[in-house]
Amino acid sequence: MDLGLNGHVTVVTGASRGLGEAAVRAMVAEGAHVVAAARSADALAALAQELGAAVAAVPCDMRDRAAAADLVDEAIGRFGRLDSVVNNAGIAPASKFVDQPDEVFDEVLTVNLAAPAALARRAAGHWIAVGSPGSVINVASTSALKGKALLAAYSASKGGLLRLTEALAGEWARYGIRVNVVAPGAFETDAQAALLADPDTLATRLRKIPARRMGQPDELGPLVCYLASEASGFVTGACFVIDGGEVSKL
Repeated sequence: MDLGLNGHVTVVTGASRGLGEAAVRAMVAEGAHVVAAARSADALAALAQELGAAVAAVPCDMRDRAAAADLVDEAIGRFGRLDSVVNNAGIAPASKFVDQPDEVFDEVLTVNLAAPAALARRAAGHWIAVGSPGSVINVASTSALKGKALLAAYSASKGGLLRLTEALAGEWARYGIRVNVVAPGAFETDAQAALLADPDTLATRLRKIPARRMGQPDELGPLVCYLASEASGFVTGACFVIDGGEVSKL
């Protein structure tokens, strides 16, 4: 299916690995240009070298909300326009909440919620100013739907991202700006390395997933491309769960 993304310009955060890298690869395969942002400059450079001129590697620390918002200007400066934003960057430090320092809680909310909000706001401001439609795709988590023990800050931040998505969808629809959220479950990424390396723990984890497997990162890419494209032109304020059926049985 041709999603009409040739010449489309997007920003993808957390682009150096995992789901973010998968989103970059899927968008490029559809003909889009991508500003790939993450803290890992070396990994970004390698990705850009592999994928060619369609990818601009822009090191960015999402703890800096202003830097996150400036990715809009990076896209326009490098490719002449901006059509979508994929807010994928996130951190998930696990600990007992009673022992978690305020600084860690604040950092999680900044990276997972405040920085994506700042980037979405800058993008929407641009689209409204030039009279252009746009699409914001927020990557949350099934933790946004059901809070998880030892991940209080992460669950709160992703739940906030879900509610932010709904609020902004209602506020910006009149301008042709769509805002949707994807809620992935367990995927085989670097973040799950310890789990994947322990067969017993992995088997226990898989029993909680009706599909009896974890997702592959490239299974998220087509959904992101769809939400960036005009094929989803009447879709806004929606949450797309992609988790092998895990949430459905909670």
